[in-house]
Amino acid sequence: MVIGRPVEHSLSPVIHNAAFEALGLDWGFFALSVPPGGVADAVAAMRNLALAGMSVTMPHKDAVVDLVDARSPAVALLGAANCLWWRGAELVADNTDGIGFVDALHHDAGFEPRGRRAVVFGAGGAARAVIAALASAGAAEIVVVNRTRARAEVAASLAGPSGRIGTAEDVVDADMVVNASPVGMGDEALPFDPSLLGRGHLVIDLIYEPMATPLVLAARERGAVAINGLGMLIHQAAHAFRHWTGEDPPIEVMSASATAELARRRTVSPQP
Repeated sequence: MVIGRPVEHSLSPVIHNAAFEALGLDWGFFALSVPPGGVADAVAAMRNLALAGMSVTMPHKDAVVDLVDARSPAVALLGAANCLWWRGAELVADNTDGIGFVDALHHDAGFEPRGRRAVVFGAGGAARAVIAALASAGAAEIVVVNRTRARAEVAASLAGPSGRIGTAEDVVDADMVVNASPVGMGDEALPFDPSLLGRGHLVIDLIYEPMATPLVLAARERGAVAINGLGMLIHQAAHAFRHWTGEDPPIEVMSASATAELARRRTVSPQP
C-alpha cells in the first residue's frame, strides 16, 4: 500500500497492480489516507499484518525514518524514505527517488550524467534526492537554484564538491536542467526564462500531470529534449517492486498503465 495525505490520486496502485498482474502475482496494492499523527499506527499495521511492503509519500517521508529497524544509505543521507520493505525480520527504509531519476535518464533519454553539468531548480525533498543521486552518478557540477538561500545551501551540500548555489543564468552552460519545484503544476508559470534553453539541453520537469507541462512545451519549442517526471515515478516504483517481490519489474507495463490512467483522468476532468 501507499500512505500519504492527500493520496487519493496516487498512481502507485495503478502501476503496481498492473505489474503484479503481468507477472501473475496474487498481490494487491492500495492507497491509504493517513493523517500526520497516524504514521506510527500505519507502520505498526505493516508489522502486525505482515504486509510485504509500503510506499510512503508526502507528508510522511520524514516521519517513517524513526519507525524502522534499518535505513539505506540514501535514507541516512536524505533523512527521508519512500519505501519500506522486509530484509528477513528487519523492517528497512529506503529512498528510491534518486536512483529512479537516474534510471529514467538512461531509459527515457539515453542520457549519462557522469561528467555532465546540471542545474536543479528547487531544494525540497525531490530536489535533494535528485541532487544526491546525480552526485553519486558522477555529475561534474550540480548547481542549485532556489528562492531561499539557506535551503539551497543544504541541498547543494548533498553534492559535495560538485555542488554549488547558482542562478537561472547557469542554465546556459548546463547539459541538463531539472525542475524539481512545483512551478508549472496547475498553471502556466515557468521556473525560469526558456530563452536560456537551446539545442543540446536536456530538460526534465518532475511534474507529470499535466504530462506536457509549460516548461516541457517551451523547451521543445527551442530545440531542447524535454521529458516529464513520469519516468522517475515508474523507475522509483520499480526499485520498490524489486525490494518487495524479488522479481524484475515489467517497466513497459508499468509505464503504459500510468500513461493510460493519466489519459483517462484528462478525459474525465479535462483541463480548462
